[in-house]
Amino acid sequence: MSFKEHFTKEIKPALMKELKCANVHAVPSFVKIVINVGAGEAVTNKGVIAKIQEQIGLIAGQKAVITKARKSVSAFKIRQGLPIGVKVTLRGDKMYEFLQKLVTIVIPGFRDFRGIEPSVVDQHGNLNLGLTEQTLFPEIEYDKVDKVRGLQVTVVTTAKDKNEGMALFQKLGIPFKK
Repeated sequence: MSFKEHFTKEIKPALMKELKCANVHAVPSFVKIVINVGAGEAVTNKGVIAKIQEQIGLIAGQKAVITKARKSVSAFKIRQGLPIGVKVTLRGDKMYEFLQKLVTIVIPGFRDFRGIEPSVVDQHGNLNLGLTEQTLFPEIEYDKVDKVRGLQVTVVTTAKDKNEGMALFQKLGIPFKK
């Protein structure tokens, strides 16, 4: 059974009872996942963006796009239009595949893991998770990594508030600290 089927057949009905939703469409669900990596070192090293783009493409399963600076910041030697990061937006089946990987492989692979802070779920019910290294993902070969970089994973949901978002992520199997 795919993760999407598992979500629609098991998690959604359980959430419907727990949150007392009258309609199956009122149950919170997933909209998209955005994976973002900022690379400040791209100012001095031009090849770093291509390496990050390749790694994020492997992790996400689709090509990542380069993000450019919106405005110049002289303190950081950043000019407007300079490539400073990489991001990818996942929807549909790829989103559910990534979510399954995140819940079953990446989060249990954290060092000294005692649960995720409840503060990573914002007031709109979205999950914002900062990962310290890209090597947590099975697609990345540690020998081929030039530098360990962090990445930001944002899971956007249709939840109305933090309580609905927390219920959704707990049913999904994400362990939160008490």
